[in-house]
Amino acid sequence: MVTMISPTRTDARTLVDAVLDPEMPMLTLADLGVVRDVDVDDEAVVVTITPTYSGCPALATMRDDITRVLTEGGYRDVRVDTSLTPAWSSDWITETGLRKLHEAGYSAPGPVPRPSAGPVPLTLTVRPRAVACPRCGSTQTRLVSEFGATLCKAHYTCSSCLEPFDHVKEI
Repeated sequence: MVTMISPTRTDARTLVDAVLDPEMPMLTLADLGVVRDVDVDDEAVVVTITPTYSGCPALATMRDDITRVLTEGGYRDVRVDTSLTPAWSSDWITETGLRKLHEAGYSAPGPVPRPSAGPVPLTLTVRPRAVACPRCGSTQTRLVSEFGATLCKAHYTCSSCLEPFDHVKEI
């Protein structure tokens, strides 16, 4: 165990920013935009995270991983808070995160569509997306399932190269 003489906010942020997402381990929680704040007061550190979904099954693992990394980094008093306001948005994924998703064979989300002024239409069907295949770049893709291995992904097939792939949803 490493003991820090004078733990700082920068030291804590560096440790937290390296924690991998348990469901998409090619990304850090910082890449995914889940880490909202890291604050250090004396030797205590408080990390605020916003999960991709309020019922995200990986939330407990995220908390445990952050706590473990900070404890191993010499922080004795660690607290991980969850903030659901504002709700997480795929717009929070960093450019580095979007690149890593693409390199790992995922179709990365585009910008979240913003409603125009006035009433928001309620539809009971899946909003169509223009999704390009991460392998060949074709936009001739077909939705197979709105829910992939995790709630934040949809499963597609490319009609050009016939490869299946996951698309990280715009939320």
